[in-house]
Amino acid sequence: MPILSSTLTCPHCGHRKTEAMPTDACQFFYRCTGCGTMLRPRQGDCCVFCSFGSTPCPPRQLGQ
Repeated sequence: MPILSSTLTCPHCGHRKTEAMPTDACQFFYRCTGCGTMLRPRQGDCCVFCSFGSTPCPPRQLGQ
């Protein structure tokens, strides 16, 4: 069973926040609640959780 929450860390200000991850879709955008920067996945990553999270998204955890 995949882990369903991940702590996102903003690469601009370092603010951290734990968020619930969607299980049926990738999350392409996330606005940092610290500095307001809109985060997008890095090249080669499917979502912001895979780029900036402490845990990759559920589909990646399951090897999809």
